[in-house]
Order: sequence, then structure tokens, then C-alpha cells
Amino acid sequence: MNKEEAKAKIAELSSIIENHNYNYYVLANPTISDYDFDMLLNELIALEQQFPELILPDSPTQRVGGDITKEFQTVKHRYPMLSLSNSYNIEEVKEFISRIKKTIEEEVEFVCELKFDGISISLTYENGLFVKAVTRGDGTQGDDVTANVKTIRTIPLRLKGDYPDFFEMRGEIIMPHSSFNAINAERDDLGLQPFANPRNAAAGTIKLQDSKEVAKRKLDQYCYFMMMDEDKMIFKNHYDSLMTAKEWGFNISNFMARCNNVEDIEDFINYWDKQRKELPFDIDGIVIKVNDFRQREILGFTSKSPRWAIAYKFKAEEARTKLLSVDFQVGRHGTITPVANLEPVQLAGTIVKRATLHNADFIEQLDLHYDDIVCVEKGGEIIPKITAVDLSQRKEYSEKVTFITKCPECGTSLVKADGETAWYCPNTLGCPPQIKGRIEHFISRKAMNIESLGEGKVEVLFDNNLIKDYSDLYDLTYEKLFGIEKTIMVDEINDITRKVSFKEKTANNIIEAIEKSKSVPFARVLFALGIKYVGETTAKLIAKSMGSIDNIINATVEELTEIEEVGEKIALSIKDFFDDERNIHIINRLKNAGLQFEQEKKVVSSNQVLSGMNIIVSGVFSTMSRDEIKQLIEDLGGKNVSSISKKTTFVLAGEKMGPEKRKKAESLGIEIKSEDDFLKMISNIKTENQNPSYTQLELF
Repeated sequence: MNKEEAKAKIAELSSIIENHNYNYYVLANPTISDYDFDMLLNELIALEQQFPELILPDSPTQRVGGDITKEFQTVKHRYPMLSLSNSYNIEEVKEFISRIKKTIEEEVEFVCELKFDGISISLTYENGLFVKAVTRGDGTQGDDVTANVKTIRTIPLRLKGDYPDFFEMRGEIIMPHSSFNAINAERDDLGLQPFANPRNAAAGTIKLQDSKEVAKRKLDQYCYFMMMDEDKMIFKNHYDSLMTAKEWGFNISNFMARCNNVEDIEDFINYWDKQRKELPFDIDGIVIKVNDFRQREILGFTSKSPRWAIAYKFKAEEARTKLLSVDFQVGRHGTITPVANLEPVQLAGTIVKRATLHNADFIEQLDLHYDDIVCVEKGGEIIPKITAVDLSQRKEYSEKVTFITKCPECGTSLVKADGETAWYCPNTLGCPPQIKGRIEHFISRKAMNIESLGEGKVEVLFDNNLIKDYSDLYDLTYEKLFGIEKTIMVDEINDITRKVSFKEKTANNIIEAIEKSKSVPFARVLFALGIKYVGETTAKLIAKSMGSIDNIINATVEELTEIEEVGEKIALSIKDFFDDERNIHIINRLKNAGLQFEQEKKVVSSNQVLSGMNIIVSGVFSTMSRDEIKQLIEDLGGKNVSSISKKTTFVLAGEKMGPEKRKKAESLGIEIKSEDDFLKMISNIKTENQNPSYTQLELF
């Protein structure tokens, strides 16, 4: 067989095998015996071995794995992967629907789907070929796990039919019960710790370094959402997009329903609450989505989630067990959290040995005693919680659980702020877990992003007296790091330890990451300081408003409260932080190290032309993307809003603006500006540069 003949045969075999894969794994309707399928696959493998230059990226042979990944590349999502708001009872679902109908003054159809309990994934397709798979990560960026995802047979490597040139499919990677049980049986035979539940097993599997091992574990996947540029969207509603995606080769759940009212939604929820145990995989709720894409655009998003969807979480399972003891943990802000140690009990597919007790008031309300038989619930929390005590089984002379009065780590007397339930250790700069917690926050991805220092290394450096606060990081050298070793405890309950070693590559990576962190913008540095109540968004607003760390240090409480989203509580916390001379000393050290403590101002405007304006952006634009326009609005003092109201200043309308938005704006008498009108408006800005065009503006 010559090369051209082999090329034609490889293409033919690939097509036949993928059709059989689709029939077997997606449609659950095999049209060929396993033996005959294996013969076809072996023939293809033999041809590819003879002509390796002819191996196609979508070849069925790529599903068996083979790539070894040393580390997963971080990839920024083209479209953010937002979380869903959760509800735990039907009343919250009714409130969700009521809010939607107040905004959408017309009939609204909903789609109800199963909420798969797995790992979110984004799949990218170009010209019908699968090219990339990225985990959710923090919603903005995730890990490229393409080689591993290729092994999942329900994910098409090449699409069928008439499909767009470019789009993403969102879905959930799951581990079926059959795969989970088989893996745990094998691990038991090998004397290894079994996986706690299918979700944990799926999460661990998708991050394995060897894709051959991933292939062996037989993961599955369901797609539930299509993403593409707004001007390229070819569907009017969600349901139709999924049905078409199914025709292209995607694995779409058959268990979904279109509902027009609360009653239908409630029926769907109740049915699957009873039937979910019969499924071959885990689900933890129902997702309810507005079907119509035009209506979704009107509803918009919050900073964390879409307003047109909600997840209904099934009532948590309960178990009964004995309370053995109580530990008191110290957080990075000194907050003391009591955690119950329990007699091991099976709950929702996992062995539960610990449960949160929240605070002192919660313990008092439960009237908790040692050796009590308690009810434990696991409702979407990592650590389960105790919900009740069986008083009928209490021992006569059992000891009452009392909250501690001194810090379990440093011995400092605990304090409690007025109006708060939590007790905390005030020894901010001298309590070890607080110090380590603040350092871990400082190096985190959204702060200084010194990722090389994760995985227990902070603890090792602290215990070796190399760092006592986060400013000490910038005094570290290769010589100080190289050769350090320590065995740390990673799971006290199961007595699991891990050895942390600072070898040549590790030490170099840490020093490089620390040096790189010196260029992190001021807003993130401010967030990294770990000031109580100052989150990522608040830090951005403060940095933008105050301009420098010195201005913040010297600001009064009254001046701080003038900043958007900064109330008295946050302002007082900021003031307390900078009134502590020890914190000022640390900041001076960070300044000397070269960190950014001023807001970068690339252009100074005599006045922010959009200041105080609430602006809606809708449609497609020719000069800039929607994200670029929204950023420009914020840079010029304006505020982007997602829904039209009487407070809206104007609507910036591009091509294909939603008709409902236009109708509502006109009914409220709100001005609709074209792209040209907007550009003329902002061109009046005076900068240090002489008469720059809008395309040349660099704004802070």
C-alpha cells in the first residue's frame, strides 16, 4: 500500500470508527460487536504505525492516551466561566422566576436540566475539530487539559453536519458509578486510599500527568451550554442549540424539559429528587435557565453569575454519629472556628470525620456535650455541619462543650467585636496560623500570584524562620532556599504526610516568581495586604480613588467612606490596619523591595467625561469589542449597568441591539447613542498628549 492509498484508508477507517463510537457512547445503540470494533481499530493503529506522518489530530487512536504532561499550562478563558446562584427550596425558585417576570414583560420559557456533580470544562472547536479543553479554574483562567480530555469517548474530536467555524461547548466531566467502583476496588487491592466520591475521583483523574492512565479510568461528559461571539450566534434559544449540538456529535442529556410555569418546574425537581439514585452517575440538583437568548441579554449578569439561571440544590443527606472532641482553628484574620471530630460515618458517598460548629453561639444553641449523638448534614459544603443533637441518647454525666477563652496557638486572650458572633485572637502579627494565613493570601493567584510557593512551602519556610511576614519573601535568595526539606502533615484525620523539598529547580522558580511579582499592579498589591473586609473589587475601587498607598494611610475614615462600596466598617478596618506601626514597617520594606504602591496613570484627564453616568452597552461594535468599550467607560468615570431603569443615563447601541432593550429604553425616554455619537462624546477629553484620537487613549 502506497502513501496515497494509506491516507485514503486512514480517513475511511477514522470516519467509520468515530461513527461507531458515537452510536455506542452517545446514543447507547451499538451497531457492531466489540470484536469487530477492535479489529477496525487495530487496522487503523497498524496503518498509523506504518505511516506516522498521516496521523490525524482527530484520529480515534488519540483517545487511548499517551502524552505525558509535566505541568498544565494556564489559559485565559475567551468567555468567563461564571458560577450559578444556588437555591435550596422551592420558595427561592419562585422568587427567582418572579424577578425575571418583573423584568421580562412577556411569556418566559424555562429549560430544566440535571446538575451534574463533576468538573466543569470548556471545549473549543475550530472548523469542526476539537482543539482545546480548559478547566474552570477561577472562572477567568484555567488549566489546559486537552490531552486528557481527548480520552473521553463521548467528546467528539471531529463534528458532523453544518457547524460554525469557531465556538465553545461547556460541559461537566463526570465519573460514572461503574468506573468509580472499579477504580476503588483496584485501589483497595493495591492497599491505596480509596477515592471519597466520584466527583473527587473525576477531579483527580483529569489532572493526572499520564493521559494513558486517564483513558483507563473511563470518564464521561455531558455538554450543556454553547458559547460563541454575539454576532456569530445562529440560535434564538438554548434548547434548540443543544438539540443541534447533539446532531453535531455532542453528548447532550436526554433528561431535560421545557417549562412554562412554577408548577412544571417543581414537578421536574420533585421527580428527579426521587429518581436521582437510579441514575448511573451523581447529580446534586437541577439547573433552571431562561430559554430565549434575547431575554437572557435583557436580564444580564451580576459580577459572579447570570441573572437568567439558578441552581436548585437537593436537600442535603443526613447521618447520625458520635461527637468525640472539638478542635479550635485560627484563621488568617484571627477568627476562631470550632470543628467537631466525629466517629467516622458514611454520608453522601464520603466518610465524614469532621464537621463545622461555626461559632460559640452555635455551640450554645445546640447545648452540645461530648459523646452526644448528633445529626450531620452535607449540603454542598466541603466540611459538613452538625444540625441537631439527639437528647434522648445523652449520657447522664457528659461534659458540656464550652468555647475557649484563649487562642489555642499563641495563648492570647480572645476578644469579640460588638455586634459580631465570632471570637478572634487579637495577636495579629504574633500568632503563627494568622501569619501563615496572611502569607498564603499574599502569594495567591488574585493577589501577588507567587504560585511556586504553594503546596505547603510557606509552612516550611515559616518553620525554618526564613519568613515571619510577607515582606520577608523579598529577602529570600537561592542560597537560603536550596536544600531545605521537611515532612508536613496534609491530612491529620487520616495521618497522611508529604515531604516538601527545595531542590535546584524549585528554588529558582520561587526566586523568579517573587521577582516577577514586583510588577503586579497597585490594586492587587493592596488586596494582597490582607486588610480585613477589603476584597478584590473593593481594593480596585480604593486604589483607583486614592491613587497611592500614602494617600490611603493618611486618609480619614470620612474620606474613605466616600469611596464607592466602602462603608464605615471597611473604613475603620483600613484605618486600624494602617494605624499599626508594625504594618507600616512591613509596607516600607515592601516599598524598598520595589512593589507597586501607586496607581499607574498613563493619561491624566482634566475631568472624567462619563463621571456619574449609568450606561448600558448592547449590540456589536466596529471599532472596539464590547469588553474594550466597557473598560473605556469605567476608565472615564462611568458605570456599566446590565438592565435598563429610570437611573440609566443612556444606552450605547451597536449593531444587532436587542429589540426589547431598545423598546424599553424608548418607553422610559432614555437616550440611545450610536457608536459614532459615543466616540464624538469621548473625543472631547483633554490629555497630556496633544489632541490624541480615541484609539490612542491610554487610560488608568
